[in-house]
Amino acid sequence: MKVLVDTPVWSLVFRRRLRIVDRWTTELVSLISDEQALLIGPVRQELLSGIRESIQFDAVRDRLRPFPDLAIHEADYEEAALFYNRCRSRGIQGSNTDFLICAVASRLSMSILTTDNDFEAFAKVLPIELHQIGR
Repeated sequence: MKVLVDTPVWSLVFRRRLRIVDRWTTELVSLISDEQALLIGPVRQELLSGIRESIQFDAVRDRLRPFPDLAIHEADYEEAALFYNRCRSRGIQGSNTDFLICAVASRLSMSILTTDNDFEAFAKVLPIELHQIGR
């Protein structure tokens, strides 16, 4: 099953100067090896934003280039807004990118790999599945 990977997990592998081997990085490397890890443009932008050194920016950008961005449709943005409203009405906060990840994953019946605990709250009210490491 294809997995939509959230920014913090990509960051552990692609932005850190010191590579930490943990269950998240091991899982992402496994998903990449199996050609199951997917990316959307807003996550790519988040990963590249805030990198001060041009050498590091170029290195991260170049390492991400083999991963094409999944197409985001107009309906995904609309669904993301609905997801935001649904969660907000229940006191659950999230970013626009978080809800766009949820909308795209929902449309494509993909699970989401993230270290962000907010997604556990989203999963209680949205039709999303969180990727379980080791499955």
